[in-house]
This record gives sequence, structure tokens and C-alpha cells, in this order.
Amino acid sequence: MSEKRQKQQRNRRKGKPEQKVRDFKGTLKRLIGYLKPHRVSLLKVLLTAILSTFFAILSPKIIGMITTGLFQSMVMKMNTIPNARVDFDFIQAALIILGVLYLLSVAFSYIQQYIMAGVAQKTVYTIRKEVNEKLSRLPLQYFDSRTHGDLLSRAVNDLENISSTLQKSLTQFITAIVTLVGVVVMMLTISPLMTVIVFITLPLSFIITKKVAARSQNYFIGQRKALGQLNGHVEEMYSGHQVIKAFGREDQSIDRFKKINENLYQSGWKAQFISGMIKPILKFVNNIVYVLICVIGALLVTRGTIGVGGIQAFIQYIRQFSQPITQVSSIANVIQSTVASAERVFEVLDEEEEWVSGSAKTIQSAKGSVSFQGVDFGYQKDVTLISDMTVNVEQGQKVAIVGPTGAGKTTLINLLMRFYEIDNGKITIDGVNIRDVKRGELRSLFGMVLQDTWLFNGTIRDNIAYGRENATEGEVIQAAEAAHADYFIRTLPEGYDTVLNEEASNISQGQKQLITIARAIITDPAILVLDEATSSVDTRTESHIQQAMSELMEGRTSFIIAHRLSTIKDADTILVMDKGSVIEQGTHDELLVKDGFYAELYHSQFANEISEKATS
Repeated sequence: MSEKRQKQQRNRRKGKPEQKVRDFKGTLKRLIGYLKPHRVSLLKVLLTAILSTFFAILSPKIIGMITTGLFQSMVMKMNTIPNARVDFDFIQAALIILGVLYLLSVAFSYIQQYIMAGVAQKTVYTIRKEVNEKLSRLPLQYFDSRTHGDLLSRAVNDLENISSTLQKSLTQFITAIVTLVGVVVMMLTISPLMTVIVFITLPLSFIITKKVAARSQNYFIGQRKALGQLNGHVEEMYSGHQVIKAFGREDQSIDRFKKINENLYQSGWKAQFISGMIKPILKFVNNIVYVLICVIGALLVTRGTIGVGGIQAFIQYIRQFSQPITQVSSIANVIQSTVASAERVFEVLDEEEEWVSGSAKTIQSAKGSVSFQGVDFGYQKDVTLISDMTVNVEQGQKVAIVGPTGAGKTTLINLLMRFYEIDNGKITIDGVNIRDVKRGELRSLFGMVLQDTWLFNGTIRDNIAYGRENATEGEVIQAAEAAHADYFIRTLPEGYDTVLNEEASNISQGQKQLITIARAIITDPAILVLDEATSSVDTRTESHIQQAMSELMEGRTSFIIAHRLSTIKDADTILVMDKGSVIEQGTHDELLVKDGFYAELYHSQFANEISEKATS
């Protein structure tokens, strides 16, 4: 095992992430780029932040003036100075002004938050839209090589993290910077000397912030990654819980969850703990500053340089001065997490998309003749699955594809529909290279019924009509009748309006298969693809469906992936595949006469069927 691999494993055991943000500055710059269309709104946010802060930072100065006035009046009374009294008119006017300032500050702060909420949501809306559109353009191979949970985490959790930061942290950051500048100006008007003392401690605060933020960065990226893994595991275990229970793998599933959860816990608490250290450390530094200011301020009061109210106002300004520094420090850690999320989202946006032809051709009134000419393909570049395949299928032919598991039967269909791109050669439909046809238009020529059914959360009517846009009620019912699904649909409480849940578990597997067949029928395609379409229905229903399929396949090119060879005896051509190559080709009778691979498969399957019947 390599040293690098060992180090990665040690990091995983310790809860450390395998990698940190690769390009922090580039990712942050790219994220900020999404804010450029909202420059005017951001200027409004900045303006309202300045006004809100301006009215807020004037308040301590006025309170200081009131304090100084009261202090001087008390001193004059204590010294029995004639006509010494408290100027209540001045205090009343000052309090009214103070109230107006607070109200204005709150009003502009509200406007700031309102505008920024719109900017944040519009920005994340744009990113979310790009991610959604990107996912529709990514090749099938991308989804096959990643867990659903990780993709969901990137598209939901990471985007939500970005949204929260833009809406809350960005306004806090702007307000903090404006407050910092305004408070410095006000402190200089009170005492330049005390302001210099405050500034001497400022570099110490920034050094602490930088050190802590840099250390917590790695743990934040690890936290986001572990969260994606956890989502993937939970989603996988939830969708396959029946299989897990059937094979008694609950303990292994729980152990796997514990390991991922432990990684999330380790990286999460370390990220939060380290970033949380900033506040108490900075608070300790600020307390030292308070002590220094109180001592020096007292000396300046005794010398008559400033008033007592000036010290009080200055201490309030120090609190306002330290607060934005602490906020910026906390925001720095939030930004670490946000940039980590942004990088994960941008990784999706930067993925290589499906190849798009420069010349877009159309297939008018498709007839369905298909030709594979010298096709080479492999899921991995250095491993070839299909080599120099040449097959010609005439219009309206019924083509069966048989062979052992892993022979390349489903791969052939994936290539035909451009779910994967071939490495060499070409595939044509009616003489047109499918690489020159837009994928959407190409796939509209096909109707598919797969062994693994897929139905979405919606009514049965919507699921059948999914095969054709703007399908009428009559067409839906006609398709259901042809698939022998109309009877069972009408026996349901809500009939065609019955809502299927996310897993469509409120109907049987066979009923799901019938609905997918109805969906293929309503498509009225030029080419049919059937992957053991009747494997989940009973024998009687299968005979009805076979009859309906025979009528549907009349005049259409059909590709049938078959496991039970008895169902494809009437096929015009049978392609026998093994290890990615077509090793035999012909009709059922012709292949039996050859007494080759197909004959061996057929006789072994036929013998098994006889044995099963004898046993029963």
C-alpha cells in the first residue's frame, strides 16, 4: 500500500478530510461573480448600511454629552456654585434626538435586510437553475459513478448553505466594515491617543482570526463531504430496506452508518470548536483593551483633556469596534464552509457534458432501419467491451438479443439511444448517423419498457400520459386497455386518479409493469425496446400482453432483450451476444440447426423448465 494511500486512511480514521478547498480564491471570486447582475441592489444595501450605521454610532456621542452635562452639574452643586442646576431641557432634547436616531437606524437596517434577501434568493435561484440544467446535460456515466445522496447533498444542502451565507453573513459583513470605519472616525474625535492604543491591539486580533480560520478550513470541507456520504448511505439503505432485512444485513448497515456518522462528528465538532474559539480569545483581548482605556481615560479626565462622558462614549465605541471584528472573524469561518459548498457545486457545473454534434440533422417520418457499423465501446478507456460490431436491422424487423449476464445486451441499447457514446464506428437510423441527431429528437423515436419499472409520484393517468405530450383522456384509456391495465386501474378506489407514492409501492410490481407498457404504447414510437417487459406479470396476463405487444410491434422495428428464450421464437432475427460480441445471428430454427452457443443456451433452459414442471 502506498504512503499516500495510508495517509488518506489514517485521516479518515481520525475524522480528517482527504482534501481541502483546492482553489479558495478562485472559487470565492467565481461565487462573487454571480452577484454582479445585482450591482445596483448591492449599492442600495451598502447605502442603507452606511445610513443605519451612521445613525447608530452617533448615539454614544450624544449619551456621552448627556453624561458630561449631568456630571458637571453635580460637580457645580457639590462646590456650591450659585445658579448651578441640571439642564433638563437639554437632556430632554438630547433624548428625543437619541430616539429618532435609533428609529432611523432600525428602519434603514430593515430596508437593508429586505433588499439583501431578494439578492440572495435571486443569486441562489440562478445557481440552482444552472445545476438543474447541467444535470440534464450530463452523461449517464456520471450518475452511474456517483451516489444519489452525494448529488442531492450538492444540489440541496450545499446550495442552501450558500443561500444562508449570502442572506445573513454578507449583510453582517457589510455592516461590520461600515461600523468599523464609522467607529474609528468617532473615536478619533474623542481622543486620538486612546484610539492609537486600540489600534495597537488590532493586529493581534487579525492574527488570531487568520490562524484559527486557516486551521478550521480543512475540517469544514471534511464536514461537507461526510454529510454527502451520509445522505448517500441513508438514501441507499432506505430504498433497499427490504433487501437489507431479507439478507439480515441490518448490523452491517448500522456499522457503516456509524463510521460515516463518526467522520461527520469528528470533522463537525472540530470545525465548530476551533472556529468557536475566536470569540472567547478576542473577548479576552478586548477586556485588556478596556482596562487600558479606563486607566488612561481616568488620567486624561483628571487633566481636563476630555470629559467623563467622553470616556463612557469611547468605551461604548470600543464595544462597537470589537463587535464587527468578532463578526468578521465568525463570518470568515462561515465563508470557509460556504466556499467548500460552492466548490462542490462548481465541480458539478464543470463536469464534462454529453458530446453535442456541430451539425444537427433530423429524421423525418422515421422508418426504423438500424445499422451498427464497426462499433467499438468500453465503459473504461483501457477496457473494451464491444469490439468491431456490425449488425444491420431492416425496417419492421423483430430483433431479439440474447446471451449470458454481462454479454453486452443492455449496453447495445444504451449505445443505440446515446446514453453512452461509442469509441469508434457509427450507428445509423434510416441512414443518418445518430451522433448528428439531437438526443431529445433521437430518443423520441423510441418507446421503452424496462424490467426495472420507474413511475413517479403522481396519478396513474399522469404516469401513462408521460409517454406523449398533451395526450388526451381517450388516448390514455386506449393505451391502458391495449396493455390490459384498464381493468385493474378501474378497480382502484380513485381509478385513473389514484396517486402513486414515491416508490409506487401502493400497487404491485406486475401492475407497475402494465402501466409502463401502457406508457410505451401511447408513445406510438418508430422503434420499440423491450427489456424482459413481461417478467413481473403472471402467465395469463403475459399472454395478453404478448398479444398486445405483437399488435404494437407490427410494422415497427423492435429490439427485445430476452432471458426466457421461449418468448422470442417468432423473432425475425436473434442476435446472440457473448463478451460484447455478436457470435451468432439468425432465426430461432436456423440457430438450433447450427447447434452452437444459442442451441446450448436454449436446450439448457428448456431442460430446466421441464425439470421444474416435473418437480411441481
